[in-house]
Amino acid sequence: MNIIGIVLAAGQGKRMKSKLYKVLHPVCGKPMVGHVVGVLEQLQTHRTVVVVGHGAEAVRGYLGDRAEFVLQEQQLGTGHAVMQAEALVGSEDGLTVLLYGDTPLVTVESLQQMISFHQEKGAAATVMTAMMDNPHGLGRIIRDEQGRCVRIVEEKDCTPEQRAIREINSGMYIFSNRKLFEALSQVTNNNAQNEYYLTDVIGILVGKGEIVEAYCTPDWTETLGVNDRVALSEAEEIMRRRINRKHMLNGVSLIDPASTYIGADVQIGADTVILPGTVLRGRTVIGEDCEIGPQSDITDSVIGDGVTVNRSVLQEAEVGKGTSIGPFAYLRPGAKLGENVKIGDFVEIKNATLGDEVKVSHLSYVGDAKIGRNVNFGCGAITVNYDGFNKQLTEVEEDAFVGSNVNLIAPVKVGKGAYVVAGSTITHDVPSNDLAIARERQTNKPGYAEKIRSKFLAKKQAKQEK
Repeated sequence: MNIIGIVLAAGQGKRMKSKLYKVLHPVCGKPMVGHVVGVLEQLQTHRTVVVVGHGAEAVRGYLGDRAEFVLQEQQLGTGHAVMQAEALVGSEDGLTVLLYGDTPLVTVESLQQMISFHQEKGAAATVMTAMMDNPHGLGRIIRDEQGRCVRIVEEKDCTPEQRAIREINSGMYIFSNRKLFEALSQVTNNNAQNEYYLTDVIGILVGKGEIVEAYCTPDWTETLGVNDRVALSEAEEIMRRRINRKHMLNGVSLIDPASTYIGADVQIGADTVILPGTVLRGRTVIGEDCEIGPQSDITDSVIGDGVTVNRSVLQEAEVGKGTSIGPFAYLRPGAKLGENVKIGDFVEIKNATLGDEVKVSHLSYVGDAKIGRNVNFGCGAITVNYDGFNKQLTEVEEDAFVGSNVNLIAPVKVGKGAYVVAGSTITHDVPSNDLAIARERQTNKPGYAEKIRSKFLAKKQAKQEK
């Protein structure tokens, strides 16, 4: 079956009061138009056309080669927007699935059911509808005695009787593609807004004796269009509940779903526990049997099985199985941790590869480094990687020991099994199995502390007497 997708995304979205183009506002971490195009990708559309207007370049830049684009230079209504796609797909056979770029909650399951309904009825057009307790501002569905849709009336054009109808037009349709564009050629702008309404296609098809059906979705939330920040927050809340429910049904424990934020593309393995206040973003992948949180923020990271992340921030990091992170650790882009690594409190890792069994337990910075298996970093040990102009590499080979408060001045290499004494500042390579000490010899001056205190107190007293 040949399915064509058309997404209307040309409106400016003035009510968003934002510099960001409306359909690029994110819901659960993904721009709204990305959700809509993603649904069409799941439907395996033969072609997907996005109608753009304001912010066209930004939408093209985001979607890239996921769609074809046509420009609606003047916003003269929804029917006019669809007309812009005629040159690309108007002559094609098959079904057209028509969606809006600001309806991120529509699901592939509903569209598949709607397509089946459309085909069973032999319809030329099927509109997705929903029953709303408060249909204010939405187009109403007018049905005949057989229950078929005969007309859609925009609220501004409704009679009082029509305004009382609770069944609304979602703006999402399935059409016979050729019949859609034939009917569009007959649409006029003879209405209150002087616009070309896509809804007029329904009346034109009915007038030709074509079958037009209405598919009433049982979940009205799928029809929610986002026109302002209030609706954006509502869409976010609804989608977040869906995402959390999906993960819980797949074997993930969310201790407090209401305080857990999981992006649309995040993957989580079974028997993982997500503690309150955790935010999982982007294309993060978390393995099985992990414990994440509380208050952890993870973006575009890959985390193996059995990992613990406690009150920490991870960005574009890779974490091997059995590793423990936090509390209050920060893994920046390029951090790659092996298996059974320990990253403790107030530790920062950036652009560094750490082998299995490495321990960086507290108050340390490891950046632009390659650390071998079973290396221990003492408290406060750091790699000094930046010389003011370039980042330099630090290498520490397996089984080495780096004592507390050690500075490794890159570029430098500490060999296998070497031992760096606490408090050292290392500026030269340390060969394998050597012990390195780089600090001044301690000198004690008997009684000198008392002399310093007496001198300080005398100055303080003299100052007070003035």
